[in-house]
Amino acid sequence: MNPFEIISKYYNEDSELYRILINHSKLVAHKALEIAEKAGQFKPDLDFIEKAAMVHDIGIFLTDNPSISCFGGFPYLCHGYLGREILEREGFLDYGLVCERHVGVGISAEEIKRKGLPLPPRDMIPATVEEEIVCLADKFFSKKSKQEKPLGEIEKEIVKNGREKKDKLEELVKKFSIKGDLHLTR
Repeated sequence: MNPFEIISKYYNEDSELYRILINHSKLVAHKALEIAEKAGQFKPDLDFIEKAAMVHDIGIFLTDNPSISCFGGFPYLCHGYLGREILEREGFLDYGLVCERHVGVGISAEEIKRKGLPLPPRDMIPATVEEEIVCLADKFFSKKSKQEKPLGEIEKEIVKNGREKKDKLEELVKKFSIKGDLHLTR
């Protein structure tokens, strides 16, 4: 699977959105590999992680987020499952699952129903070490900046979606021995 070939099928390489997507994806891929290399005990697939990180946000062009040059018809929250659909059609379901499961720190079917989210009612929670690594790495970068976010800032963003999200972030941070200013609970 060549991430750049797949992305180029759906994005104009001369567009601002393409530039935003590629810059963000490269940062996430670099961070994901950094996390994975320190997590050798889990035997993560580095090639898969790098490629998955490059395509994890492929569905953003279908969403409406003008601040990052997205003018599609879906809420931004939908970009994960829309990316899965794209990659599944391309024959890459395993990469598509990373797209679907990286949003936030994962979204359960129960949460989708309870909150009335505009998503298919199924679990969209990272299920493999590789999915967890890409999901975590993504939290370190916004689409608007190349600056890596400190853990404390990530924590503040995540906790807005509920205590269980903060707990999941803490679980991932501990699992992958990430150091920083996260205010872990006891």
